Amino acid sequence: MVHDFKNFPELTNSQMNIYYFESPHKQITEEITATCVKVHDGDTITVRWSERDFDFPIRFNNTAAPELNEDGGHTAQEWLEKRILGKEVQIVPDEKRVEKWGRLLASVSEGGQNVGDEEVMFGFATTWAQRKEGKITSKI
Repeated sequence: MVHDFKNFPELTNSQMNIYYFESPHKQITEEITATCVKVHDGDTITVRWSERDFDFPIRFNNTAAPELNEDGGHTAQEWLEKRILGKEVQIVPDEKRVEKWGRLLASVSEGGQNVGDEEVMFGFATTWAQRKEGKITSKI
């Protein structure tokens, strides 16, 4: 069996046991500092890290922002762009490490503040538990 490292650079925890030494790039298992180079929506960004030769996506842990086609989606994206685009951020991988679409699942902090928690506090997103309970995703 061969892993597609180009389309799925992050290995899941179970894949780490099989493909870790075959990976052409460093797997992220501890906190790193990277630069936010793109904001996809309210809970997904792309970062650039000095130890990889490609930019890669980060999905915020425990943060559910509205999709761009949902009410508040563009507002959440715009807030996040103003908050961290072009800045150095601290990425702490979740225990699970990789979510279902292959993105690194992590908490993202800037200036000592957890950005996902800020989004929830300011009403641009909810926690995963709140989203599952069907609570309103955004106050905006």
